[in-house]
Amino acid sequence: MIASINKIIDSSIVDGPGNRCAIFFQQCNFNCLYCHNPETINKCINCGQCVLTCPVNALEIKDNKVVWDSKKCINGDTCIKTCPHNASCKISYMSVEQVYQKVRDNIPFIRGITTSGGECTLHAQFIKELFKLAKKDGLSTLMDSNGSYDFKNDTELMDVCDGIMLDIKATNDEIHQKLCGITNKKVLDNARYLSSIHKLEEIRTVCIPGYLNDKETIKDISIILKDHLDEVTYKLIKYRHYGVREEYRYLNEPSDEYMQELKNYAMKCGFKKIIII
Repeated sequence: MIASINKIIDSSIVDGPGNRCAIFFQQCNFNCLYCHNPETINKCINCGQCVLTCPVNALEIKDNKVVWDSKKCINGDTCIKTCPHNASCKISYMSVEQVYQKVRDNIPFIRGITTSGGECTLHAQFIKELFKLAKKDGLSTLMDSNGSYDFKNDTELMDVCDGIMLDIKATNDEIHQKLCGITNKKVLDNARYLSSIHKLEEIRTVCIPGYLNDKETIKDISIILKDHLDEVTYKLIKYRHYGVREEYRYLNEPSDEYMQELKNYAMKCGFKKIIII
C-alpha cells in the first residue's frame, strides 16, 4: 500500500496535545478559498512548469514525470509558486512501513502521531494500518479532517483512532458551499457522531470578519455539541493571507480584539476550552 506524502514533521506541538509526529498527505476533496496550503489540493500532473523555474536544478523530467531531488532542494518553494494546478512536485510515495519508520525514530520524544493533509481520510485504508503500528508502540492517534469522510460507517478506523480534529468552516450550508465548493451536511453529521462516541478531540474554525458569520457558526456548533461542550477543545483560527492564493487575498484578516470577542462569545455559548491561534 502506497500513499503520497507531502511532508512529515518530526516534532509538532500544534497538531494535537503534547509533542507529536505529524504526517501530511497530498490531495484534498475541498477547495477552500482561504486554503493556506493550496499546493496540497491536487496531485502533480507532470506538466513540467516547475522544472523550468527551479533555481538549483532539483527537478527534472524522467520518463515523462517530474522527479524531485530532495538533496539538491533548498525548499525555496519556487516550484509551488510556479505550479498552475495547486499541486506540489515535492512528494514522497511511501509505504506504511516507510512512514512508520520515520515515526519510530521519534518515539522517545513524542506522545503520538497526527495525520493531516490535504485531506488524510482520502487515504483511510493506509491510515488504519499506520495507526495499528502506532498502537503497538503505545502512541496516541489523531486525525485532522475536513469532515467529509463517513466515520460512522468505518468502525475499524474508529477502533484505532483516538480522536478527530474536525474543521467546521461554516454551519450555514450556502456559505460553506461558496467557501469550499461542497456541502457541509456530512461535516455536521460527523460532529454529532464523533462527540457521541467521545472521539471529537477538537473543533477548528477559521474566522474571517465580513465574509463569514463567525458568531453564527460558534452558536450553531454549541447547539450541536450541547451535551459535550466541556469535552471538546474549540480552536478559533485567525485568518492570515500568507500562503493563500493571490486571487483570494482580499479576505479580511481579523484583529486580535475581534478574535478575543469571538472567544468571549464562545464562552457564553458554553465552551470551556477555547484556543486562539
